[in-house]
Amino acid sequence: MKNHLSSISVLALLMASGSAFAADLPSHKAPPPPPPPPAPALWTGCYVGLNAGWTWGDHNQISNQSIDSEGATGLTTTYAVANAPLDGFIGGGQAGCNYQFPGSSFVLGLETDIQGTTASGHGAAAGLGAVGPNALLTVFDNHRTLDYLGTVRGRVGFLITPTLEIYGTGGLAYGGVTANTSAFSFWSPFGQFGGGAGNFSGTLAGWTAGAGVEWMFMPNWSAKAEYLHYDLGHANWTTSWLVPGNFGGVGANFAVSRTTFDGNIVRLGVNYHFNVAPPPMIQY
Repeated sequence: MKNHLSSISVLALLMASGSAFAADLPSHKAPPPPPPPPAPALWTGCYVGLNAGWTWGDHNQISNQSIDSEGATGLTTTYAVANAPLDGFIGGGQAGCNYQFPGSSFVLGLETDIQGTTASGHGAAAGLGAVGPNALLTVFDNHRTLDYLGTVRGRVGFLITPTLEIYGTGGLAYGGVTANTSAFSFWSPFGQFGGGAGNFSGTLAGWTAGAGVEWMFMPNWSAKAEYLHYDLGHANWTTSWLVPGNFGGVGANFAVSRTTFDGNIVRLGVNYHFNVAPPPMIQY
C-alpha cells in the first residue's frame, strides 16, 4: 500500500512539473498574411486614338467698316455687323503619354491632337452713311471657316476607381482659318456705285482648356468624353474696291473686316494603350 501511494505521488509530481515546463515554452503561431500588393499602375504608358464630336463658335460676329469718298464732297464711314455662327463636325486623332504615381490615384499626362472640321459660318449685313445730301449704302457678305484645329495639352487626372479617371487639361491651340468679304456700295442721288472683295487665310495660335472623363473598359483600351474651349484670337482683312465708287474722285474706297475665332468642342474618343501594367500577383 505504501508503494502504491509513493508511485502516485511521484506521478503527480512529474505531471505538475511537465505542465509548468510546457507553460514556459514559447508559443509558435502562424505568421500574419502579407499586406495586399498596391494597385497596378494601369494608366502609365503611351497611347494613340481617334475622336469625333461637334464644335460651335462663341463670338459669331464679323464687324465691317467701309470708308468711301465721293469726289470733293467729303468722306463717309459705314459700319455693319454680320452674324456668322462657326458650327460643324470635328474629328481626328490624338496621341499621348500618362504617368500614374505608384500607389497613388493621381495621373499626369501630355497629349497632342489634330482634327479636321466642317465648321463654317455665313452672314450678311448692311450699313448706311451720309455726307451732306449724299447717302451711301454698303452691303457686306461675309463668310468664314475653321479648316482644322490642333492642340498640345497637359493633363492632370484623379482616379475615382482604378479604371475610371477624371481630368483637367489645358495648353496650346492652333488652327487653319479662312475668311472673306464681298462688299457693294451705292451712292445717291447720283446713282454711282462701287464694290470689291477681300479675304484672309492663315494659321492662328492661342490657348485651350477643358475637362473630361476616361474609362479603361478593357486591357489596353479606354473610352473618353471631353469638353474643350479654344481661343485662336482675331483675324483682320481688307476689301479694296475693284470698281471705284467715286468715278475718278480723290479718296479712299475700301472696307476693313474683323472676327474672332473661338469656340467650344464636345467630343468622344477611344484610345489604345501600349503599356498597361500587369495584374497584381496574388500570394497564398
